[in-house]
Amino acid sequence: MTNGSPPSNLGKYAAIVSKPNKPEIGQIVPPLLEWFRHHNYSVLVDPVTGMFAQDHEVLSREELATRPLSFVVVLGGDGTLLSAARAVAKANIPVLGVNLGSLGFLTEVPLEELYSTLNAIDEGCCNVEHRSMLHCQVLRNDCLMAGYDALNDIVVGKTNIARLNHCEVYVDKIFVSKYQADSVIVATPTGSTAYSLAAGGPIVMPSVKAFLVTPVSAHSLTHRPLVVQDTSEIEIVVQTGDEEAYLSIDGQVGMPLYSGDRILCRKSEHEVKLLHIKGTFFDVLSSKMKWGQR
Repeated sequence: MTNGSPPSNLGKYAAIVSKPNKPEIGQIVPPLLEWFRHHNYSVLVDPVTGMFAQDHEVLSREELATRPLSFVVVLGGDGTLLSAARAVAKANIPVLGVNLGSLGFLTEVPLEELYSTLNAIDEGCCNVEHRSMLHCQVLRNDCLMAGYDALNDIVVGKTNIARLNHCEVYVDKIFVSKYQADSVIVATPTGSTAYSLAAGGPIVMPSVKAFLVTPVSAHSLTHRPLVVQDTSEIEIVVQTGDEEAYLSIDGQVGMPLYSGDRILCRKSEHEVKLLHIKGTFFDVLSSKMKWGQR
């Protein structure tokens, strides 16, 4: 975690990304735009925000990464932040997550603290927390089919509810085990509090240099979650016969998989920068999961 620097008074740019179908966005965006105008920012908006931001340039989330933004404000929940973070991480743009009522491990700033947080960011009194990402490549007959970056996790799962997913897992080309399970999750420390946690995986501090391999409803009770160094390469070989499997990235995008497909997972060259001004990871656990409350 490092201290943030105040944006330059010349050429300050920000963006707003909003969750669809949130009625309160219409009340939040106009005063937020006024705050930015008062503090001499030029503001770009995504299409959802654009419905309430006339006279502002509208860009897709992916296009935002092409602009010299000081930071992006995300209005919504963790899903909206995951999508926005993947889009701008390659451009090294920090993200401020504002929680609009969901659990929100990543969108930890409550709406009532939005403007005090923005003031702190503008004055340089903020922290930038660096979150590692996972990069995966899908190989089919040794041909690269696709590549993805994930902030939370990648999941190799089944498409047929009546069947188990069969796959082999290797770490640094060393055979680990053949899994028979509903799914196999490879998660970052950030993703340890997401699907991996629901499947019985451990909670890992975001600063830990590790990845998790967590089977979901494994056929064997001896198949437990595995923690490996983030310098490792994790390989999953799909063995589904005539059945189709599916690769999911942060639960949002993905592709079908077929028997013999190989998924290679390693640490991404990109990372996500999260802005916040107070609290620790354990404060988040306390507020979201009621840890440590007496």
